[in-house]
Amino acid sequence: MSSAAEQEAVREGERPLPAVGRRPGPNGRRGEAEVPVPPVWPGAPTPLGARYRVGPDGVAGTNFALWAGGAEAVELCLFDGAGTETRLPLTELTHEIWHGFVPGVRPGQRYGFRVHGRWDPWTGGRWNPAKLLLDPYARAVDGEFALPPEVYGHVRDWPQQHVADTVRDDRDSAPYVPKGVVVHDDAPDDEWADDRRPKTPWADSVIYELHVRGFTKLHPDIPQELRGTYAGLAHPAAIAHLVRLGVTAVELLPVHQFAHEDHLLRRGLRNHWGYNSIGYFAPHAAYSASGTAGQQVGEFKRMVRALHAAGIEVILDVVYNHTAEAGELGPTLSLKGIDNRGYYRLQADARRYADYTGCGNTLHVVQPHVLRLITDSLRYWVTEMGVDGFRFDLAAALARSMHDVDMLSPFLAVIAQDPVLRRVKLIAEPWDVGNGGYQVGAFPPLWTEWNDRYRDAVRDFWRGALPDVRDLGYRLSGSSDLYAWGGRRPYASVNFITAHDGFTLRDLVSYERKHNEANGEGNRDGTNDNRSWNCGAEGETDDPRINALRRRQIRNLLTTLLLSTGVPMLVAGDEMGRTQGGNNNAYCQDNEVGWLDWSLLEQPGSSGLLALTSRLLALRGAHPVLRRRAFFSGRPQTADGLRDLAWFTPRGKEMTEQDWYAPASTVALFLSGRDIPGRDTRGAQVVDDSFLTILHAADRPTAFQLPGPPWAEAYELVVDTSLEEQSSAPGTVHRGGERVTVPGRSVLLLRVCDGR
Repeated sequence: MSSAAEQEAVREGERPLPAVGRRPGPNGRRGEAEVPVPPVWPGAPTPLGARYRVGPDGVAGTNFALWAGGAEAVELCLFDGAGTETRLPLTELTHEIWHGFVPGVRPGQRYGFRVHGRWDPWTGGRWNPAKLLLDPYARAVDGEFALPPEVYGHVRDWPQQHVADTVRDDRDSAPYVPKGVVVHDDAPDDEWADDRRPKTPWADSVIYELHVRGFTKLHPDIPQELRGTYAGLAHPAAIAHLVRLGVTAVELLPVHQFAHEDHLLRRGLRNHWGYNSIGYFAPHAAYSASGTAGQQVGEFKRMVRALHAAGIEVILDVVYNHTAEAGELGPTLSLKGIDNRGYYRLQADARRYADYTGCGNTLHVVQPHVLRLITDSLRYWVTEMGVDGFRFDLAAALARSMHDVDMLSPFLAVIAQDPVLRRVKLIAEPWDVGNGGYQVGAFPPLWTEWNDRYRDAVRDFWRGALPDVRDLGYRLSGSSDLYAWGGRRPYASVNFITAHDGFTLRDLVSYERKHNEANGEGNRDGTNDNRSWNCGAEGETDDPRINALRRRQIRNLLTTLLLSTGVPMLVAGDEMGRTQGGNNNAYCQDNEVGWLDWSLLEQPGSSGLLALTSRLLALRGAHPVLRRRAFFSGRPQTADGLRDLAWFTPRGKEMTEQDWYAPASTVALFLSGRDIPGRDTRGAQVVDDSFLTILHAADRPTAFQLPGPPWAEAYELVVDTSLEEQSSAPGTVHRGGERVTVPGRSVLLLRVCDGR
């Protein structure tokens, strides 16, 4: 560790730099102005990447280190403001890491690598020094990947496409690819020490999935120059909405540096979601309002700090299962040119990639250096960028050993013992596209999971497609059938009805078929299994009856989600009725389709929906019985025979085994606040109100007999989703045993009271 005086010398550049050699001008003639060639000192093999520091004799400079296992030589390439390249051989090699310290190289310096080795695609070797490669550890990236033919290691347009990947392309890619940027690790303008993490317990968490650009791009109260950026999300107007809503965490769609796919660029589209990562340490530069020469790092940190100050955690959606380099016909941007067979899973025919992701390649996480890349990246985002957790895209691909998904895999084992990572929020998307890839309920303790079985059961109930209510019962009460093992808790289930991938909530009740024509793929992309119901008309309609029903169904779905046991996840805009026009795969819609329309808040129906969502989240936050930390037992807890969870039919009788196996459009669950396991922070027993929730999915009203003593003497109506506004009927008191009318397609939430 350098002293404070040495660090200050680095910042101010006060130390004299050593003499450097000189090389001829760009045309190689001595008569031209010669270009200085910096010396390369041995440096150190750790840490990997480019690290600005004080070197030998107190000289400021940057240490560069790159793992390139099978390479024959590595060149560090430095670029000045005009794009002129200076190549410096890295001659030091330690444990397959090529390294060197270059005095005088300061933050803001753009750089890349050229890696030499055999071009032998038949054995997996795809080294091509004509291709400038992005440092996998680059902390910032300047520029975008445009993907012209020059950035492919092979001749992309070779006439015989079946062998095109075997023909090496010797054109220089440097003019066409972004560069890494040396970043100051201790930026003086970033008062990171002031940050305070919210550390919200899992049971108390409410996740809000949003897209940095899409959430802020059209917000009228965010200055134009900040819209679509990290600074825009940090703006008080954006944070005020999150606070008003009552969420505890934002889950950001990918913010690692990513590239746009060639097939999208050819159609005039862009990758909007960002699930095409290429830089696992770099905040995506296009989301920066302050600049891309390293400024994006400080801007991201300030965004995190602003969210933390509002009590909101930051969870990153991360894509470590594949990269933007795709398969054998994809571009050579970074790992493919550094050591293709060292970084990617290859088939027995090493020309081909093992693809468990549907994106052309799969990172070979069993390899120690790949595992190191991923875990170094995760720790960096926690310790230096301040994030609070991660949602792992296609996490089953990361849990594969040599072939099969293995819950004792190196990746999961390393996470479990890591002193930094085991303490943050870890969310698995528990599937991939390979054989045996569906692993819902299988991830070990410490992990929570996206529970798509919750999504499917709730959607099917409200569209009248459940054959019986067994599955629904499990989903509403925490999915104990999936998670009650190994010490896992109800909050292992991240409950969701919609996500970025699929219909929005409004589209779920407005379309029965996907409408993805704008994606340019003949409407073949996106799932066909939407489990949606359009309420009588496909798409937008002027029919007031249909529109009223759709708004009611949205209220039903949201209310069900926020009253269920587990961790609820909302998608940005669902609380105000956002639509994508029936597009259920808007990954390439970087336009009004993929951006949140804030003008919806000016519409009466949308403002009422936002108010209901906020009210439900406030209720959830106030009542521990709605966010339990342990599973229900379903057994009598007291002498009067009350259970912590009981289920009732419309006749006011507890459900029998036969009732669970029969079709039903009405189901009610009683949550006892007297029987909450665990104690509060002072050691006292947790006691809460008791609630009865009635879900009625049929079109016609039904009579429901409220359970009487010993369950309750009386009930107070808290929420009635048949109402556009919740200001009238709630507050009505009903006696236990009384028959009440439940409106068609509605949820009633009633609180047990003494009836006075």
